[in-house]
Amino acid sequence: MSKTSVLLVEDEENVSTFVALELKFEGYEVDVAEDGEKAFHFAQNKQYDIILLDWMIPKLDGLEVCRRIRKSSNVPIILLTARDYIGDKIAGLDAGADDYITKPFEIEELLARIRAVLRRTQNERNRENADILSIDTLSIDLKKRSVQREGKNIELTQKEFDLLYLLMRNEGEVLSRERILSDVWGYDFMGQTNVVDVYIRYLRNKIEFDQQAKLIHTVRGIGYVIRFADAKENE
Repeated sequence: MSKTSVLLVEDEENVSTFVALELKFEGYEVDVAEDGEKAFHFAQNKQYDIILLDWMIPKLDGLEVCRRIRKSSNVPIILLTARDYIGDKIAGLDAGADDYITKPFEIEELLARIRAVLRRTQNERNRENADILSIDTLSIDLKKRSVQREGKNIELTQKEFDLLYLLMRNEGEVLSRERILSDVWGYDFMGQTNVVDVYIRYLRNKIEFDQQAKLIHTVRGIGYVIRFADAKENE
């Protein structure tokens, strides 16, 4: 598992040495930049999980570095500074910083702020990614209610889409016909499990065209599962 990467931008050597050592002790991978130009260069040429950015640094100040980074990246940024006026905090946040901590600070508070920002960022990414699912070359976008395979759009009816989405969000799990019927058609259709078989056939005809690998598999006596397998696999 790769380490969380941190870019620490700080021109005070005693501060940067101390903070870098603490971050490494906590398991982070750390790069250090002593001025704004070097910081911006690092940020442009390496993907970091979080940036700790001092405001008062040489060549380019932290606020300008933050603005420039924000033009091309959403990497989390925590601004570190001795400026504690409310106007300065607002300016920092408006420039694109995700959080703001004033000097002097306790290292425990900085570490807690880092964890909080990383959690928040990961949660936002998870929410964004939850609407798009992919298996092999098949992808489904819940918000747009669109389906593609190998970049080709596939037109599905509402029920076909709902059925495919149910299978894909339970990838690898065998779903009974009764479960599928309940989740996609509701209780009004209970007992009519043959409708599931019909719509599975519709889906297969649309998403398994040409010589593409089978994705929807029958589990005899139970139901269906979606998973990637070799195109020659027999059911």
